[in-house]
Amino acid sequence: MVELADILAQIKRGTEEILVESELLEKLESGRRLRVKAGFDPTAPDLHLGHTVLINKLRVFQELGHEVLFLIGDFTGMIGDPTGKSSTRPPLTRDQVIENARSYEQQIFKILDPEKTLVMFNSSWMNAMSSADLIQLAARHTVARMLERDDFSKRYKGGQPIAIHEFLYPLIQGYDSVAMKADVELGGTDQKFNLLVGRELQKQYGQSQQTVITLPILEGLDGVQKMSKSLGNYIGISEAPDEMFGKIMSISDDLMWRYFELLSFRPITEIEGLKKEMADGRNPRDIKFLLGEEIVARFHSQADAVAARENFIARFQKGAMPDEIPEKTLTGEGGGLAIANLLKQAGLTQSTSDALRMIRQGAVKIDGQRIEDSKLHIAAGTVHVYQVGKRRFARVSVD
Repeated sequence: MVELADILAQIKRGTEEILVESELLEKLESGRRLRVKAGFDPTAPDLHLGHTVLINKLRVFQELGHEVLFLIGDFTGMIGDPTGKSSTRPPLTRDQVIENARSYEQQIFKILDPEKTLVMFNSSWMNAMSSADLIQLAARHTVARMLERDDFSKRYKGGQPIAIHEFLYPLIQGYDSVAMKADVELGGTDQKFNLLVGRELQKQYGQSQQTVITLPILEGLDGVQKMSKSLGNYIGISEAPDEMFGKIMSISDDLMWRYFELLSFRPITEIEGLKKEMADGRNPRDIKFLLGEEIVARFHSQADAVAARENFIARFQKGAMPDEIPEKTLTGEGGGLAIANLLKQAGLTQSTSDALRMIRQGAVKIDGQRIEDSKLHIAAGTVHVYQVGKRRFARVSVD
């Protein structure tokens, strides 16, 4: 029988905060099957590894015997989550939301057990809510409380507009917990305010308050900004095996451990053992191979993972890729850098004209792939391994 301390340790791994931990212990000790909620707005058709930090934790709850409530915010998606935004976010159309929601349903079961997952849509109860009902819901929260939220507070003090509908977003997200009778809700650290609104509304509606568990935001390939498709620093879970493996291999050695902690299913003791092996001299590239194979196998197959590793070795190792690659961070202008300027600034060529000449000669590669477009624009927020000739390499992040 699994001890309660071991169960709590599994839940706490990689989490930022549990509010309130003593309440969670009481719920776990009760022995009943908990309703564990997580909500996703279908704002883009593809999920990336940043999303899976939370989905992986849902899987942990499933393996512990609890019920996962995967909420697709098709109603709130048309409002637009203002979290972390410095300006009003444009809402999606109904057609966009529906198309993206279907894509989410297909992708989440690469991690979750469909037999233990209840997929729900908040339009199910929000569409049935009258305007009078919505006004009554709005009466349960104050403007002062809303302005305690960091992004709202900054925009208000900075004289930037806040639309009334943006105040509705955390209210509706909180009401979702009431409608779903959630025992636990998971979310990123940037969602803490919204999750706590759920606790407060459950109390007002006479329900037992949900335990809030926040998880860290995964950094993208640049190791600085949060993983985001709009920033181009993401790894999509639907990407081809070779592309997925190559992107994982492009991350820095320091960021590798962050990915192990938040994305790997390996025991913590095994990860600590790998850290010791690297400290004792093991090549970090070989350890990164393990991470790349695990992630690719999860979203494709073990055979695909092995093939991706072999293809990577064929492109890089046999091309005399060095064990240690210099890391550079460059500042882009107008959202990025022209490839010739990047190669010069990274010290891989003596001049832009030299860079253009090397591209024409087929001597320039990005992540092992030869490039031919001399007008290629490298977007800000990306990180790749650049190679010029046989011996010049750099891992370059563009801010």
